[in-house]
Amino acid sequence: MADAIKVLLVDDHQVVRRGLRTFLEVQDDIEVVGEAADGAEGVRRAEELGPDVILMDVKMPGTDGVEALRRLRELDHPARVLVVTSFTEQRTVVPALRAGAAGYVYKDVDPDALAGAIRSVHAGHILLQPEVAGALLAQEETGAGHGRGTSLTDREREVLGLIADGRSNREIARALVLSEKTVKTHVSNILMKLDLADRTQAALWAVRHGLTD
Repeated sequence: MADAIKVLLVDDHQVVRRGLRTFLEVQDDIEVVGEAADGAEGVRRAEELGPDVILMDVKMPGTDGVEALRRLRELDHPARVLVVTSFTEQRTVVPALRAGAAGYVYKDVDPDALAGAIRSVHAGHILLQPEVAGALLAQEETGAGHGRGTSLTDREREVLGLIADGRSNREIARALVLSEKTVKTHVSNILMKLDLADRTQAALWAVRHGLTD
């Protein structure tokens, strides 16, 4: 399973972790490399195990999922975080996305859809449901990157538009006939110029400023 997507499970309910592990272990391209019962332990395990994707609950005793996301960002950890939550309120999910989550699914998600979501975020996509995307856009209207789009080159605007379409770096490279390394450089420049933290904020900025189809 050298090419399998390495997944870390972070949830304070052992039954939930067991259920997720049971399903994911039958997937040929997904390997559960570890578990954690709260956010602090999740960050430690992430540093130890180097997962590709972290399934993270939001509400946990002690260090919750949002704080764990902030710590992972401070550590510049490369894992993509998919929030798995039973809470549907925007006030619960939006802070997690703003803290760097690549998307979220509900705990009653269809198992095959969960596996698909893991593969999607691992490929660099962002999973946002319309109502939450709208809430994020409303909150970002006067936030980071406002009025700075004129500093982007034409190529950077093309890349940003494809990020907003949910394309991974590999897909952007193919679409624009560029190397993945060049695309990564463009993404880094976009985030720096717009003073944005991650691809999620970049995608929202692009939507707000009409760079999507």
